[in-house]
Amino acid sequence: MAGGRRAAPRLPALLLLLHAAARLGAEQEVENLSGLSPNPEKDIFVVRENRTTCLMAEFAAKFIVPYDVWASNYVDLVTEQAEIPLSRGAEVRGKCGANESELEISWLERAYSLRLFFGKEGHNASRGPEVLWRLARVQFAYDTTERTYFKDAVSPGKHTASSHRLSALVTPAGKSYECQAQQTISLVSSDHQKSVELLLSEVRVQPFDISADFVFSEEHKCPVDQREQLEETLPLILGLILGLVIVITLCVYHIHHKLTASQAQIPRDRSQYKHMG
Repeated sequence: MAGGRRAAPRLPALLLLLHAAARLGAEQEVENLSGLSPNPEKDIFVVRENRTTCLMAEFAAKFIVPYDVWASNYVDLVTEQAEIPLSRGAEVRGKCGANESELEISWLERAYSLRLFFGKEGHNASRGPEVLWRLARVQFAYDTTERTYFKDAVSPGKHTASSHRLSALVTPAGKSYECQAQQTISLVSSDHQKSVELLLSEVRVQPFDISADFVFSEEHKCPVDQREQLEETLPLILGLILGLVIVITLCVYHIHHKLTASQAQIPRDRSQYKHMG
């Protein structure tokens, strides 16, 4: 009994020790490298655990947020739109896991906060089993009392806009997602169910399976970029084919002309040979 009583107080200390060891074992770093981008509207974020890059994201982002203001008669309400870009001086947090990862970005003293949730899962396809990752959920918290983008909002306060059944940026496991074209993700706000739009462009993201530190894996291009690339290369391919056809045609014509000319110089009547020489 006495031994049991002495062992009990040691349990919380042991748990604290294990917790501290786990925290040291999963040391995390987050970096905002947006200053390295030549595009002032593009941001670069890196999450590292145990001195290894586990999540990288590059993109330009802007939010279109509707909000109510009083009309000039101070009786009716009219809807204005705030355009909120992602700030270069944003704070970054992140979490990395085998099948779930998260990136949180906040700016302007946390008046605005964007959270991106990524998931990786396997499923059966026509070619057989395959593993994909995707952007599974988006949350955007904003404060209409903030005066930089919201002017005279009615009933100002904090709101959260969230995605619904989202499956975006779908990419095979082990690859990064790349899309230069602008894409829109619709969110539903707690402010009277208003529709908030997240506009993303120049996207390069990889939340799992990064093999080299600070280096994206092979890219998986979005369908829009693939189509645009085909539209750009198709005229070049057709031009090369046309040029090849013209060259072949000229070669055939030249050979045919040469053969015809040599046949015309050979006398067909033997009596003409005496005049030759």
